[in-house]
Amino acid sequence: MGVSLDFVQAYRGPRGATSRKPASDATLPRMTAATGGVTPPSMTQADPSSNASGKTSSFGFRDVDAREKVQMVRGVFDSVASNYDLMNDLMSAGVHRIWKDATAAKLNVRPGEVVLDMAGGTGDMARRYSKMARAAQERRGGEDATVIVMDYNAEMILNGVAKGGEPEMAWGVGDAMNLPFPDACLDAYSISFGIRNVSDVAGALREARRALKPGGRFICLEFSRPTTGALRKAYDAWSFHAIPRIGQLVAKDRDSYQYLVESIRRFPDQQTFKRMIEEVGFSRVTVTNLSGGIAAIHHGWAI
Repeated sequence: MGVSLDFVQAYRGPRGATSRKPASDATLPRMTAATGGVTPPSMTQADPSSNASGKTSSFGFRDVDAREKVQMVRGVFDSVASNYDLMNDLMSAGVHRIWKDATAAKLNVRPGEVVLDMAGGTGDMARRYSKMARAAQERRGGEDATVIVMDYNAEMILNGVAKGGEPEMAWGVGDAMNLPFPDACLDAYSISFGIRNVSDVAGALREARRALKPGGRFICLEFSRPTTGALRKAYDAWSFHAIPRIGQLVAKDRDSYQYLVESIRRFPDQQTFKRMIEEVGFSRVTVTNLSGGIAAIHHGWAI
């Protein structure tokens, strides 16, 4: 069964052009689980809290009700959206670009594929996937790829659309724990620096597995655990002292960046997360450490 992609032609720019910038948030497509399509003209925030069943979840170093976490994380990203890409450069000294390039190379999006970039925010990864698929198409032909950027935070999506996209890209607001797609319809699922922010990591992984075709690929780029004590100590000093201060100076928001640092520390280490991916049914799961384990790529197959 394929994906209903009527919204792609309605919103994606013409071949060879970037995606059109909406006049307002009312023109941005909203993905809905009920229809598998788009509900125009309004774009409301997705509501993952409806899927958070009252369990506790971590918000930084605190444990909170899972439904409360959804709203708290939304507030964080509402606050940081306009400075998100700039802050990524400042916080990582630009190294996040190298990590993202490595992730895109490993996923290796091909012509004609349908790829979901979940928690895709401002579209940084999706632009890489789109350019990669188009380059392959120019070499050997084939159909256009479709790269769907989805995030439950409308402000992140709107900032991404304002930056411009690629002709393969489509944008929508949706929930990682309740994807608006039928079973076995995606060729690849990507999530970068987003899964630690969901209220139910295992639930999001199960949804990814459900939506992937047999033979589909899962890839996750996420902060992880440095592999040496010396690196861990230096990284902690940078994270807990420098990053919140940079957030205060540049974005006028220390608390949001304090949360982001704490959320990294609470997220499972490489091998624990690998087991979580395997437990929901993925096969041949591999881990690739980046920059000494500061970040890691987890890759698996839906077989």
